[in-house]
Amino acid sequence: MERTMQTGSPGLIGVIAASLRRERERAGMSLTELARRAGIAKSTLSQLESGSGNPSVETLWALGVALGVPFSRLVDPPRPSVRVIRAGEGPATYSERSDYAATLLASCPPSARRDIYRIEAEPGEPRVSEPHMPGTAEHVVLGAGRALAGPAAEPVELGPGDYVVYPGDEPHVFQALAAGTAAVVVMEHV
Repeated sequence: MERTMQTGSPGLIGVIAASLRRERERAGMSLTELARRAGIAKSTLSQLESGSGNPSVETLWALGVALGVPFSRLVDPPRPSVRVIRAGEGPATYSERSDYAATLLASCPPSARRDIYRIEAEPGEPRVSEPHMPGTAEHVVLGAGRALAGPAAEPVELGPGDYVVYPGDEPHVFQALAAGTAAVVVMEHV
């Protein structure tokens, strides 16, 4: 079953559409060039920019890498100075290949280079990620369940409270080994 952006938040698709247009124009790329660099169809990108698409996490990561921006810059709406995100709320994106959901908790302001995500995953297909921008590191703290996380060639098994850091600019994986697996991921962009 393919899952894409959670549309429970009425303005999220609009935020993504505006963010894609803004970042593409900032990069001086045409629709055709960005679609080619991200490995997606031009028609898909056009739909996303018009606010009528429903992107998967893989599509948004590919677009972020092609634009040279963190994933969060594409999905994080303007926010008030105090913000609470309750468990089960927030802008969640889903993998099309595994039972994996990533919820952006906090993106970095322009002067910082980190994003924080809550991950919820169930046993099954692993979430294999392509390399992010050069210099990216991922920090994972497992809150519940069991998981394999880290470089795709050498992931490590984590239990509740365990921490691992690994290069995010190499292929990497997160795979739930127990039901109800949850983690916090902090992405550093150098």
